[in-house]
Amino acid sequence: MDSKEKGTKTIAEDKYRSFLHDEAETTEWRHGGPPSYDSVNQLFEEGRTKEWPKGSVEEIVQNAIKSWEMELSHKTRLQDFKTINPQKFKLIVNGREGLSAEDTLRIGSYNALLKSSLPDELKYYKAEEETFESSHEAFRSAFPRGFAWEVLNVYSGPPVITFKFRHWGFFEGPFKGHAPTGQKVEFFGVGVLKVDESLRAEDVEVYYEPAELFSGLLKGELISESQSQQIHTSSHACPFSN
Repeated sequence: MDSKEKGTKTIAEDKYRSFLHDEAETTEWRHGGPPSYDSVNQLFEEGRTKEWPKGSVEEIVQNAIKSWEMELSHKTRLQDFKTINPQKFKLIVNGREGLSAEDTLRIGSYNALLKSSLPDELKYYKAEEETFESSHEAFRSAFPRGFAWEVLNVYSGPPVITFKFRHWGFFEGPFKGHAPTGQKVEFFGVGVLKVDESLRAEDVEVYYEPAELFSGLLKGELISESQSQQIHTSSHACPFSN
């Protein structure tokens, strides 16, 4: 496997995420350096339902979304992003008002994707009460091996790419006071991605049913904070990514 040197440490290339190590020395990383996706890559390879031919439009779209998620989760400056057009970018989830690149980076992908207009008493997850860091920690805790993502179908090619996707992981750590069940949690959705001539995303529309995700996460019995912390510590949580 190819690798690049960062100081005295050898970092393996990631075959699913371009730009992970490009210009790594000048990129401002959220946690001090490029992340490792070894655990979630293994989960993806063991659980995917499709294996797309190299160079196919499906593989290109799948890797592009993985690269975008990587940048959004681990880079702190829009100037370091290579997967989006920061001036035009909008993220639209389930038809709600679009979020700019700055807003999406500030609140994080999970809060952006899990915002809801439901009354507070009906919300599975209150995105407005979470920070970037707390949202990532909540799902990193629940899915210590990561939350894998695959493209199931691509219905149209660039400049407007329409695709169906699947997201899955194993609920092996505590989530918001609920004990882990060890069971697979997954949900499905549809995305519409408008790209420019350099294949940078300008508009990302995502449609899915959040109840598919939370029905699995809320199955676990309620536990105390101390029990949750004990389970979390023993699960050896690793970076959450797709």
